[in-house]
Amino acid sequence: MISSFMGLETAKRGMTTSQGALYTTGNNVSNANTVGYSRQRVNLEQTSGFPTVGMNSPRVAGQIGTGVEAETVQRIRDSFLDAQYRTQSNKIGYYGAMSESLSKMEGIMNEPTESGLAATMEKFWNSIQGLTANTENSGAREVVASTGVMVADTLNYYYNSLTSVKTDIGNQINVKANEINTIISSIDQLNQQISKVEPHGLVPNELYDKRDVLVDNLSQLVSINVKNVIPSDYGKASDVATGLYNIELMKEDGSSYVPPVNLVSVNKTGMLGTAKVEVNYDKESGMVSDVTFGSKKLTEFKFSGELAGLIENFGYKKSDGTTAGKYPDMLQKLDNMTKAYVNEFNAIHKSGYALGANVKSEHNFFEISANGSAAQSITVNDKILKDSSLIAAAGKTSGASGDNENAKLLADLKKKAFSDYETFKTPAGIEELKKMNLTGSFDTNYSGIIGNLGVDSQSAQKNLSNSTVLAASVDQNRASVSSVSLDEEMTDMIKFQQAYNASARMVTMVDEMLDKIINGMGTVGR
Repeated sequence: MISSFMGLETAKRGMTTSQGALYTTGNNVSNANTVGYSRQRVNLEQTSGFPTVGMNSPRVAGQIGTGVEAETVQRIRDSFLDAQYRTQSNKIGYYGAMSESLSKMEGIMNEPTESGLAATMEKFWNSIQGLTANTENSGAREVVASTGVMVADTLNYYYNSLTSVKTDIGNQINVKANEINTIISSIDQLNQQISKVEPHGLVPNELYDKRDVLVDNLSQLVSINVKNVIPSDYGKASDVATGLYNIELMKEDGSSYVPPVNLVSVNKTGMLGTAKVEVNYDKESGMVSDVTFGSKKLTEFKFSGELAGLIENFGYKKSDGTTAGKYPDMLQKLDNMTKAYVNEFNAIHKSGYALGANVKSEHNFFEISANGSAAQSITVNDKILKDSSLIAAAGKTSGASGDNENAKLLADLKKKAFSDYETFKTPAGIEELKKMNLTGSFDTNYSGIIGNLGVDSQSAQKNLSNSTVLAASVDQNRASVSSVSLDEEMTDMIKFQQAYNASARMVTMVDEMLDKIINGMGTVGR
């Protein structure tokens, strides 16, 4: 026989469940603008029917429903979209670092403009051409000396400015390494908090959201793969429990290192700790020698992301002992080009005669440091700046007025290929030219350097733009699944309100029935 009070319990469950669903809806509305919040949903489940199966069960026509209960409060999240977004975020980090650094390099080189090296060199060539026509004119000589200073100052500025930006990039590398360590530590702490909640059958949605925001940030710095792990001994975890995050460092092609490199280690036995990131530098070159993730040392930086982009710009030492990097390469190219040009220019200059001299000049036109960088240290000889008559324009046995043979040789350097430089004609010079990798003349070699820089910068910007568009598209799809729609929440609010009202009306109806039973029955004939 069914209890007369059974309807009250059924209605009460309906009211309680609808009330909980309304509270969850209110929470969604409150967090509509909260960054990283995933909307939550109450999963409703029927309670067991009455009567239950047994020998002493009452004989009724069939089981009667006993109401509803809230099984879980689950956040709505699509792990596939999360993985897609983190892949694109990683590319944004890498190409963003590349694009920003190369844009700064383009700003320093400042080509093609009137203040760039190409225009400055053209003025220098023109001044030498002017000298060939007026070798005895002090004004023409002063112009050669002053434009030579402009060339030296431009090269000094390029080298010092590039070095300064390179130093800033090095500081950024250390900042990003510390940021990675902070994020990893925070994810590990959230793992620990989650591991104390989930075994009790609860679902800590707010901790899940905080952890996913950190993982999104981490994916921009290095390429990662996230794996959900439910430990073997995990109490009575809910079926919708996300579990703990094991975060593995991946190569840029998506493959794993052998053995795997885990930033946050979790397996079926539980949490195993984190891997601290440390960037190490080569003492001799000052470039990055390796990056350690815990006990794993990586000498090839194939993990993509912003950290890899910064390292590729700053410079690193390869496993074979050679160095590479956008900024070191540009500094080396400027240095090689300057050194080769200055040595040849000085050799020609010293073979000529100053104005009125009867012996060959012993003065270099340009001065560079013997041990340091040529582009950084290049200057015009102070003696020539003080006395422009020391410029060796003459090419005969005396620096007679009108003798311009040596000035012509200096002017011809504009079109002369590096391979034709007299300083590279010896066997040792040929080997040095190969190491310097100089091709064409000074002008064409420099144009090639600027052209390659423009192509690299444009490619980085294009890839960054494409990755940003794809990431925005994926994030929009992810938001359509996980973000809060106020229109949808208002609809749910009305739905659960009406359900609550209906359950409350059921209580009223059952109360009226019980009132009739208790107060109305048995009064016939009184």
